[in-house]
Amino acid sequence: MFTTDSILRRRDWMRLSTAGLLSGVSVPWFESLAAAAIERPRGKSCILLWMDGGPSQQHTFDPKTKGEFPPTPTAVPGVHIVEHLPRLAQCMDDMAIVRSMTTEINGHYDAKYFLHTGYKRTTALEHPAVGCVASSQIGLPDDDMPAFVTIDAGFDRPDGGRLYRSVPSYLGPQHAPLAVNDPNVGLENLAPAAGDVDARLRLLARSERRFAQRYAVPAVGAKQAAFDRAIRLMQSQRSRAFRLDEEPDSLRRAYGEHKFGRSCLLARRLIEAGVSFVEVVHRGWDDHSGAAKPIAYRAPWMDAGMAALIQDLKLRGMLDDTLVVWMGEFGRTPGDGNGHFSKAWSTLWAGGGIRGGQVVGKTSEEGNSPGSEIVERPVTAPDFIATLCLRLGMDIHTEFVGPGMRPMPLVEKSAQPIEEFLG
Repeated sequence: MFTTDSILRRRDWMRLSTAGLLSGVSVPWFESLAAAAIERPRGKSCILLWMDGGPSQQHTFDPKTKGEFPPTPTAVPGVHIVEHLPRLAQCMDDMAIVRSMTTEINGHYDAKYFLHTGYKRTTALEHPAVGCVASSQIGLPDDDMPAFVTIDAGFDRPDGGRLYRSVPSYLGPQHAPLAVNDPNVGLENLAPAAGDVDARLRLLARSERRFAQRYAVPAVGAKQAAFDRAIRLMQSQRSRAFRLDEEPDSLRRAYGEHKFGRSCLLARRLIEAGVSFVEVVHRGWDDHSGAAKPIAYRAPWMDAGMAALIQDLKLRGMLDDTLVVWMGEFGRTPGDGNGHFSKAWSTLWAGGGIRGGQVVGKTSEEGNSPGSEIVERPVTAPDFIATLCLRLGMDIHTEFVGPGMRPMPLVEKSAQPIEEFLG
């Protein structure tokens, strides 16, 4: 269902424009938002922007005076980021930066596993990814839309690290993500082929039900549930959320032509249509030849896509209920950023009820290697997962049933949520 009023009001445009949040974007872009809006069921949601390979903190959100990119002021006095991200700098009132992430795992796959699950990887057990946990805890089981969607935002170059794929593990296959391979294409095979589709679907459904009744085991039940959900999605009007061509040209230009910007736009459409958790993955951030040049050419599309996403969510009244997180599996070594560095690095948060305009944690400024040490408020992977889950309305004391009837806590008991984000 499309709405043409109540989502945006002219006074909101004027208020945000006066605050400097709309600089560089033409008025027609905002006036066209209401006409493109898809009604969204109530509930908390998350967009995770995953920069696979490990982005450099000192070339993005924790710049150092002696660094290759000088710090530049943001909309919040006293808070600086790199000069290559001017639109995000103007969004600082709605963003919060954690500059003291620490995980002590420098291998790509194990670090990705740790940051997606909150648990260190073992050979004995596979933990569910946070998107799968969100599907199980805040997703709507009988909804037309999937609870968890992943979007491939492309890559600059292969980074040599194994691509982590979110799995539901002991939560069950019904909580696995639906994968979109290209945001410009959307969900492939969504439209039915020509012919009497309804008759063929009824015939297939009867066959599937007979099989499920005869072989009543969990795997078959999960397959039947997935089949039923796929049919509901095909027949749902909300499946139009996968179609970017329904957005006005001016809005698509604001997000940018790069695949990352289009992925951010698709993520917003999916959240608006009722998806609980969307992960956008962009690969190629393993900058072993130094981070300065790669960041310089990534910055324009990253700045446009993220800033447009935050502004778009805010204008639609969705930002308070939608948590946006930008991160990778670790940072880069202080200086030119040519190595992995898990000791002290940064993540960016916006929305979801978090108080914006703040910086949590601090890294060293002095010495031969600024940024090499955390001097204030370290944040671990379990802390990160606990904070994210709490912001989405989950009970972090929940226990699942793992293999062998073993109780599996949603969050590791050592986790200390970021209290500055929860007030």
